[in-house]
Order: sequence, then C-alpha cells, then structure tokens
Amino acid sequence: MAGVEGDVWRQPVDRSGEPEREPGPIDINRYVVPSGAYAGIPTFMGFPVAMNPDDLRAGGVDVAVIGAPVDMGGGRRGASWGPRGLRTAEQYIPWGQGTHAVAPHQHVGITPFGELKCVDYGDAGVDPMDIVESHVEIRARVREIIEAGAMPLVLGGDHSIMRPDVAAMADVYGPGNVGVIHFDAHYDAGDNAFGHPVSHGTMIRRLLEEEHLLGKNFVQVGMRGWVPTQSDMDWMREQEIKTHYMAEIERDGLAAVVERAIAEASDGPDYLFLSVDIDCLDPAFAPGTGTPEPGGLTPRELFPFIRRLCAETNVVGMELVEVAPLLDPSYLTAFNGLRIAQEVITGWAMRKLGITEPHYLDPKRSGQDPVPGQNTD
Repeated sequence: MAGVEGDVWRQPVDRSGEPEREPGPIDINRYVVPSGAYAGIPTFMGFPVAMNPDDLRAGGVDVAVIGAPVDMGGGRRGASWGPRGLRTAEQYIPWGQGTHAVAPHQHVGITPFGELKCVDYGDAGVDPMDIVESHVEIRARVREIIEAGAMPLVLGGDHSIMRPDVAAMADVYGPGNVGVIHFDAHYDAGDNAFGHPVSHGTMIRRLLEEEHLLGKNFVQVGMRGWVPTQSDMDWMREQEIKTHYMAEIERDGLAAVVERAIAEASDGPDYLFLSVDIDCLDPAFAPGTGTPEPGGLTPRELFPFIRRLCAETNVVGMELVEVAPLLDPSYLTAFNGLRIAQEVITGWAMRKLGITEPHYLDPKRSGQDPVPGQNTD
C-alpha cells in the first residue's frame, strides 16, 4: 500500500498517550478461579502478562513464555497457529491454571507455578513474507528475556526458530557456552531445502557455521524414518553431534539412552537449551504437525525425560515447535504440547528447590513410602 513502510510489522504500538503505570506483570484475570478453563482472556496457563523488560525485572520473573508464530520455513502452513493453540490447550482440562494453580504435580509432589514466577510475554513480531527478517525480531525478543534474568519458553512456529533462539542464548551466555538437547524425528542438519539455506530442516548447520555453538555440545534424541542421508550422517559425525536414533532406543531401551543423553548434555557448556519438535512423539499422540513420522516416543516416555533434563541439568531456555493445531480437530497435539511445557516448568521448579537427584519421584506417590496397610507386593 502507498505510504506504508516495508517493516510496518515490526513497529511497536505508540503508548505515549496511555496513563503511566508502575512496571511489573499485569494479571488480566478478573477472578482467582474462573467459571471454567474456557473463560477469560487466554494467556498461557492463565499467566499474568509482561509487556517489556522493565515488567520482567520488576516482577522478578523466572519464566517468560513468548510466541514465535512462523511457518514459512516449513513449506507447509499451520505451525504459525501453534502459539495460539498452546495458549488455549489448557481449556480442555480445567484444573490447575497458572499462578492461581494449587494442585501439585502428581509425580513429584510440588506445585511448580507456585515456586516460579511465570508470565506470558506475548509474541515476537513476524513478517509473514520473510523468514530471515522474522528471525531477526525473534532473536531480539528472546535475548530481551534472557538479559532481564528470565528463562525463555518459546512457542513455535516451525523449527527454523531454533536458529534465532539459540543465537540469542549465545549472544548472552557466549558462543560455545551453550549446548542443545534436541528431540525430533528428523535431523534438521541439511544444507538447504529446495535451494533455501534457512528452513526448518537446516538450522543446525546454520548455527554451527555461524559459530553460535559447537557440534560436540549438541545432543539429539528420537531420529527415525528415512533421513539423514549417508553424506549428512557423515557430516554430523565430523561435527561430533551426539545422535540417539530410535534404533538405539529399540536396541538398548529408553532408560539407558536417557542416562547417556543426560551425561552428554552435562559434559561441556555451562548452559543448555532444550528444543522439542512435537513430531518426536508418535503421530498417534501428535497428529497435528507438518511432518509426522510413525514409530516415535510416547508421552509416558517423553514427559519424565523432559522433566529430568530440566531438573538435573542446567537447561535455561526451551522451545516447543511444529504444533499445527488446525491439522488436529481432536486438540490432542496441542494438549500434549502443553504438557511438555508444563514438564519443563516443573523441572525448573524442582531445580530451584534443590530436587536434582536422578529420576526423583515423590515417595508417597511412587510407592516408596506406602500408606500403612497398603499391599505393595
């Protein structure tokens, strides 16, 4: 349109005419307990809203959830609706919303949203016609969260956002001082996608080429199907990327692979970033994604693995990507995606409380401290 600047999508709202307010998170819930999870303005888990870094600092925020609604890097539309789908996923299970939640996590016995100050930080600006420029804005907003002392929980969007997310981590913590733990059906280390260097299947190679991290500090879990090719596998081995294929899980069992991955992730950098592609789950549990691959992990396998990584290692940020809720009328994909994010926050709360022993479970709930007279044989 005539007179409209090309980057109008990135221009912030002019708030000069608004009343002054003290910085800090804003709770936009009218009631402590709404009439149902379907009621009220849908922020992530009912969290308060933070508008800028001053709000994050003034609120002493531990976790800031931010959306990165892009899907131009995937070649398939739909993942841009992921942040909205994940923000409303809790509407289908009404208990335990946000900062007002009082119910404990039934495996570890803590109330994570009571231990951590969590906010919804809105969405990063996105140019729906330009994936590269969108990455610039995503990187700036994620870096903003980290510099304010909070941990970013990024809701994708397609998996190309790993590039700006990890780059933002390296901007703050230093190149080579951040490792990545990557759950995915696919290796995502290709050189190009139909000639395009930036896509949801090339971001690992770009991150290594741009020297944001080292291959030896990259741990992958869940690869299966028909990729990588032999040449890509050779490149990954040259970079010392640690890849745990589903074939390894099939041979040795998940428990053994969990221990290997935790040990590898803990060996090297001071900080870790967790990247979870929803297609690491079997399509039976996550049909709403652009590139489903049969033979994946189950929720019962993935959830404790995620929780353990965040409790037992120094994960300080995470992304959840490739949720395409419009492809799943059952809401199952978004619901399981929400639970992944909840397990991350639970793991972070455990670490804050000093509960970092391997595979901690609440004694009363796991049968270690049975009810008197209960038969545990």
